[in-house]
Amino acid sequence: MLPGLAFAGPAQQQFADWLVTCNNQNFCQARNVSHHHGLIMALSRSAGAKDDMSLRIELGSLYAPPTKLPAINGRLLWHGKPLQLDKKAWQITPHRVKTTNPAVITALVRSLVAEPDNSSITLAHAQGSISLDGMKRAMAFIDAMQKRQGNQSAWVEPGVLPPQRTPPAPGLLAIDKPELPIKPLSAKELNDLLDYGSWRMANSRCSMDPSQREVRVAPLSGNKAILMVSCESGAYNVVDLVWVLNREKPFHARRIHLRLPFNWEDHDRDVELMNTRFDDHDQVFITLNKGRGFADCGVTTRWRYTDEQFRLVRLASQPVCDGQETADAWPTLWVAN
Repeated sequence: MLPGLAFAGPAQQQFADWLVTCNNQNFCQARNVSHHHGLIMALSRSAGAKDDMSLRIELGSLYAPPTKLPAINGRLLWHGKPLQLDKKAWQITPHRVKTTNPAVITALVRSLVAEPDNSSITLAHAQGSISLDGMKRAMAFIDAMQKRQGNQSAWVEPGVLPPQRTPPAPGLLAIDKPELPIKPLSAKELNDLLDYGSWRMANSRCSMDPSQREVRVAPLSGNKAILMVSCESGAYNVVDLVWVLNREKPFHARRIHLRLPFNWEDHDRDVELMNTRFDDHDQVFITLNKGRGFADCGVTTRWRYTDEQFRLVRLASQPVCDGQETADAWPTLWVAN
């Protein structure tokens, strides 16, 4: 790491009712995750002196789409009184209020973290509640990850150092993209690869019922393909076996094992290949480890095949199953260009 750059996590921690996640760019996200009945406050902040941040309050969940719920503006209560939102600083829609104004966000955050942990923002005539228990520790965690302690830009216990003394974000890791478009598999290539996959499936030690197992193939490059074979199944996850092989006979297959390029506390660096698929449009290999069948929590990764290997371009994690988000919206711990 270059001198003066902020320490780049990645890190994810829960403080009481707040989850905070900072990725390898020191881009941090936080929101309330417990007993909210669909009412959430979500914040994000980039590393460095530039005031790049956002705050939104919204109502709705995967269980209760917001279109079926009454508007929230004017019903958000703090200390029993309506939360005052300046229309010039906030984007106000029926079920979401959002601002990217740094002064407005900083003032509101500092006011909220000064409250006792048992405080909350509530919703008039509804169950929605934003617990503030853990918010102060979550904001202090972001300050620490982005090296803002003692700085005027800190959300918790600001100091006297100018914002320009805040370390910038590390350089974004660049991963070469394949030359596009990649030629689709011909009918002969597809049939031969599926036949080979069926042979692999029949000769692999797997517990999954053969009638439920699948063979999938996709082109990786002009001369390589990816083969995915379902092997083990649980209540809502399927573990796959994956190979990279040449597109035409004779086939020479190499079994794929993925390993994270960083140490993630309390997690194995070896990635289990669950619910895999290959995205032809973005040319990425995707894994999804669901925390439950509803798929509102878990870990998902995206990998790009370059220089004869798969390299991680995105990892997102949502450890709390609260019915709020699908995998595309989970907070990221790792990103690459």
